[in-house]
Order: sequence, then C-alpha cells, then structure tokens
Amino acid sequence: MKNLLGLALSACLLATGCTKSPPASAGADHEGRITVALLPKSKGNAYFISCKAGAEKAAQALGIDLLFDGPTDTDPAKQNEIVENWITLGVDVIAAACDNREGISTALRKAQDRGIKVITYDADALPDARTFFVNQATPEGIAHALMDEAARLLNREGEFAIILATLTAANQQEWRHHIEARLAEKYPKMTLVAVRPCDDLKDKAQSEATALLSAHPNLRLLMNICSPAVPGAAEAVKQAGKVGQVKVIGLGLPNENRRYVKEGVTDSVILWKTEDLGYLTVEAAVALAKGTLKPGDRTFKSGALGEFEIRGDNILLGEPFVFNRENIDQFDF
Repeated sequence: MKNLLGLALSACLLATGCTKSPPASAGADHEGRITVALLPKSKGNAYFISCKAGAEKAAQALGIDLLFDGPTDTDPAKQNEIVENWITLGVDVIAAACDNREGISTALRKAQDRGIKVITYDADALPDARTFFVNQATPEGIAHALMDEAARLLNREGEFAIILATLTAANQQEWRHHIEARLAEKYPKMTLVAVRPCDDLKDKAQSEATALLSAHPNLRLLMNICSPAVPGAAEAVKQAGKVGQVKVIGLGLPNENRRYVKEGVTDSVILWKTEDLGYLTVEAAVALAKGTLKPGDRTFKSGALGEFEIRGDNILLGEPFVFNRENIDQFDF
C-alpha cells in the first residue's frame, strides 16, 4: 500500500461518493492494510446493495479496507472513470461487475499493468483483463433453471418474452444464449417473441413489459433476467389486469419480490445468495493479493462459507435456487 493512500482515500470519499467499510477495530492502524475496491454495475440496485453487505462482512472479518463505488444507473463510461480513479489511488485489488465486457477491459488491463490485482464478479470482463471471475453459478445452470421453470409454468407451450438489463453486459448475453439453446433443444412448442433491455431500472422494465403485453396479445410469460425487471414486470401485469394469464419469473431478490409472489402475480424468483457472492468476492480478492489464491488452483476455501470449486478461472458460488410462495418467507435478503 502506498504511503499516501490514506490521504487519497479521503479525497475519493469527497470527490466520487465512494463508501468505505468501517475498520475492523476502532483505532486500528490502516498502514499496510489491503484495500479492495468493489465496483457494482449500479450502486443503487438492491442486488448490489446486498452484495455490498456481504462484502462488508468479509472486510470486517479479514481486517481489510473496502471501497464501494459505482454509477448511480448503469453507465459503462462511469465504471471506467471509477476504475481510473482507483488506479490513481493505488488500491491493492479491484473487483468489478462489468456492464460492458469489452469497454471496461482496457481500464482493467491498465490496472494490472500498474500492479493492481483484478478479479470480476457477477458479470465478467475479457479473460486477459482479470485473474479470476467469481461466478454466481454456471451460465448454463442459470439459463436452464429459468427456461425449465418457464416451461413448467406454461406446460411446455406458448409465447414468452425476455426483459434483460442491457444488450452489452456479458452475463446477460451469455444467459440469453443458453436460454435460447435450451429452448431449441427441449421446448419446440414454446416461442420467444421479443427481447427488451430495461437498463437495470424497475420503471423502464415496467414500461417495456406494458409494451410487450400490448404488442403480443398471446404472450403467456415474462422472463426477467436482471433483478429490477422482476418487480417491474409484475407491476405491469398487475396493472394490466392479467394476473394468472401472464406468468412472471426472473432473477431477483426475495425481499424485493415477496409482495408480488404472495399476491400470486410473480410465480417464482430464481437467484443465489447475493450476500455470499459479495463475501466470497472479497475473500478471493484478499487471497489473490496475498498470493494464497493462484492461477491453476482447483478449489478455494472460504473461512466462513466452506470450500468452492474453481473451474478454469471461474470460482463457482453454486447452483441457483427457486424462491416461490411456499418458501420465500424463509429468506430475508
């Protein structure tokens, strides 16, 4: 850690609005402590707020400093700007959820050239721009869970549409690819009629869902593959008076969708434990900085979460989980 990092961090807090986790113990000497900079796609998104909560717990447990900053709304240019600022500060590790896979990779490569370790989480960069990707689940696992749940609800036939975050986010496009492959392989009587971006905004998702309901009168299901889209689509279906006629599923947080699930508007929410994703990301970042996590490792042992498989350069959090009316009250995140 550079000697002037403490002053630079103070400047960061004033200039960019980034937040810093509390120190592991009051009055601790921060000289020489590892600093991990965590970049979300958008810092107001409840999904990333939940990831941040897990990251802060890991920072406390490990005795490191955590910076958290991102665009207010999805904005690849702003992500690049924040990474450039962290390069100037000389943080130890950058952990990024990438809104534009290609666009951010140049900045992340620059960070690596300056000696900063880089990992990604949630949405990957190009492989040469980071060392590891902390992957919430395999893309196939996520896509298959979504497509199979849609098929179950529609009895394997009918029209459906997808609402995603952006057309550039690597994870969204990879999930879409595997959804379409699963559709072609297993469900010939189902038809994907449209794919619409919502820019990770609930209100825009609601508008897109409303437009889809109007344009496709035979639409039977809305599949939402970013967290703000699920309640947005549910509200559109509710206001259109099509509860029960048009099913709503997607990747989202239980707390954000509980009301719609209990009302029968949303049939199921598929996700993983987002706090664990944040926790694991910070643990992996610190291990990478210390040299205890290295390319070629097959497993990574978390101090709090257990052991995780490393497949290639992907650290796998686990399999997706389906939240529905029967089990959603068992979860609080």
